[in-house]
Amino acid sequence: MAFQPIVDMRTREVFAYEALARGLDGGGAAQVLGQVNDDNRYQFDQACRVKAVGLAARLGIDSHVSINFLPNAVYEAATCIRATLEAARQHGYPTERLIFEITENERLVDKEHLKNIIREYRRRGFKTAIDDFGAGYAGLNLLAEFQPDIIKLDMDLVRHIDSDPVRQAIVQGILGVCKALNIEVIAEGVETLAEYQLLRALGIYYFQGYMFARPAFEALPTVQWPAETDAAGG
Repeated sequence: MAFQPIVDMRTREVFAYEALARGLDGGGAAQVLGQVNDDNRYQFDQACRVKAVGLAARLGIDSHVSINFLPNAVYEAATCIRATLEAARQHGYPTERLIFEITENERLVDKEHLKNIIREYRRRGFKTAIDDFGAGYAGLNLLAEFQPDIIKLDMDLVRHIDSDPVRQAIVQGILGVCKALNIEVIAEGVETLAEYQLLRALGIYYFQGYMFARPAFEALPTVQWPAETDAAGG
């Protein structure tokens, strides 16, 4: 696993660290996920959860930890969460710090099944998030079916948003819906000061991206905070 911080620019503190799958040879997530199929999906999903919790405890993470999960790997939410809970118990890691990100980029076979997963996770005190919102199947139609605690704007919406009125209008619309539904928004993939300033001006305060820190392999990277004048757009 590699870890990348999600920062809260209101407090200039780390809100969470996302646990990102890496190969044993250091290969990226795409390389790893490319080897996931119907035969090993459940085993892979469970292994990632357990590994992320164990490393979070070892690294002393005292903020949230965001763990990606594959909804189609979860056959029954209460049963499939047992290994995660056992790992948290063994390592003494508080389960209320866990965020589960829905990362499935394939059409969900059963949306009612996903609703049940979200319902069970919330019952246990976990936060839930939809990753890559605005791309593929992770859009308003999915939000109409269930409401997570957090959405993460897809980086394609974030990229060059400072000079793209269309992207600005789309993001403003998403923010309006999320505000009405009491859903927090994270802008991920932020790479430039101009992107950050525009998104901050729109009212976003959670950020993730290379501008703040690149993922660090089994370590917590140092956050590069923008200067106060930069944060104000000055």
